[in-house]
Amino acid sequence: MAERNEEFYQQRILKAQHLQQRGVELYPARFARTHTTVQAIQEFVSKHGDAPGEHGEDVVTLAGRVTAHRTMGRATFMDLRDGFGKVQAYFRKDTLGEDGYEMLNDLDLGDFVGVTGPLFRTRTGEPTVEVKGFTLVSKSMQPPPEKWHGLTDVETRYRHRYLDLMSSEEVRQTFVARSKVVTAMRRYLDDMGFLEVETPILQPQAGGAAARPFITHYNAMGQDFYLRIATELHLKRLVVGGFERVYEIGRIFRNEGLSHKHNPEFTTLESYQAYADYSDIMIVVENMVAHIAQEVLGAIQIEFKGQTLDLTPPWRRMTLRQAIMEHAGIDFLAHESTAALRSAVEAKGVGVAPSAGFGKLVDELLSTFVEPNLIQPTFLIDYPVELSPLAKRKPDNSRLVERFEAFAGGMEIANAFSELNDPVEQRARFTHQAQLRAEGDDEAELPDEDFLFALEHGMPPTGGLGMGIDRLVMLLTDNPSIREVILFPHLRRKE
Repeated sequence: MAERNEEFYQQRILKAQHLQQRGVELYPARFARTHTTVQAIQEFVSKHGDAPGEHGEDVVTLAGRVTAHRTMGRATFMDLRDGFGKVQAYFRKDTLGEDGYEMLNDLDLGDFVGVTGPLFRTRTGEPTVEVKGFTLVSKSMQPPPEKWHGLTDVETRYRHRYLDLMSSEEVRQTFVARSKVVTAMRRYLDDMGFLEVETPILQPQAGGAAARPFITHYNAMGQDFYLRIATELHLKRLVVGGFERVYEIGRIFRNEGLSHKHNPEFTTLESYQAYADYSDIMIVVENMVAHIAQEVLGAIQIEFKGQTLDLTPPWRRMTLRQAIMEHAGIDFLAHESTAALRSAVEAKGVGVAPSAGFGKLVDELLSTFVEPNLIQPTFLIDYPVELSPLAKRKPDNSRLVERFEAFAGGMEIANAFSELNDPVEQRARFTHQAQLRAEGDDEAELPDEDFLFALEHGMPPTGGLGMGIDRLVMLLTDNPSIREVILFPHLRRKE
């Protein structure tokens, strides 16, 4: 619950009463504007240029939130901001009359005001509306944050994002960029012949990833359901059904920890392409990310946490085995047993859960020693089969699968496989995962009989991709925390 500043609130209540006594409607149902601020300024510049003192004749009607209010005797200047930009408004007592001008005393920062009049440029060159008439569009009962200099308290920024958006142009532009990233991604995949689809968020069984799910109760069915932890298994059912290129952009829910890279509710792209393998998907990823950067930022060299990242394809390719040997000094393929690998990991000072299997141990080495060093875009390829129960084995090494993860800026941004399409082996993999769960690994995959039944009808060779949109936006907007790119991140409830 937000804390109201009672003193300011009562002051504004009093002003609202003054306005109502004048017959002013505080919250009219509609206001018709002829232009946005940006449109009006662009139209004025196209006709009159940008020389100071220029005066237009075309009357415009604009509306926006009052972000600055300066009174100088018989004249008042206000800055009005709409969803596209800002314009200055010039109110004169001689033009508005005594009563009209006096009404300005009851307007506050944060109010929405509509103005009508021609544009001109002041002596300093600022485009300004010469106000011939004005209307209160919406009365604000609370003052804006920090007089529009921006919020500094992080929790307030996240808990009351609308205040953050009001006060920071940089924050607004981050979320504009996020929207453009998703649009560019969709356009890229659509142009490749992919079909966008929607799969269930509530599922009778959580599958497609190693993660702990959120559980809810489905009253109409009298059963517990799960919020999806991945879209993978349903999308692959569609490949079985004959859709050769499908994708979904949507919310995923994993009942896990919070960090600067993790939010339990996040957005992913998952795509599946028949007659492709993980090598084909690497090309899709590097080309798509470079395309999105060019579309959204106009460049494929970007700044992230003080370093320049070059997204130009092709990206570096490196085996996971090679990367862990280089950064941790451990060859996981030289260890035949989980116990032997555990000893090697613990010798490096890494604490691991007693229930951690071979795959979890390798993943711990990756996240501890390798991932922080992968600054430039890099594909790590060929993962142990224990870490990837849904991926196809490599023909030349049955201990590894055809899987890659893409990293940039020291974090993972994508994960992809040559998808396992052998239903007999997939069942065996699920059985092994069930054993791990019985031994205490609550993130192990659960067998999904309906998915196995679908695979038994035949699925062509397929390359699958999962990409974290939040992390991609972090990279492209130079935001080191995932909470900066999610409009409403999860926060502990205030009692």
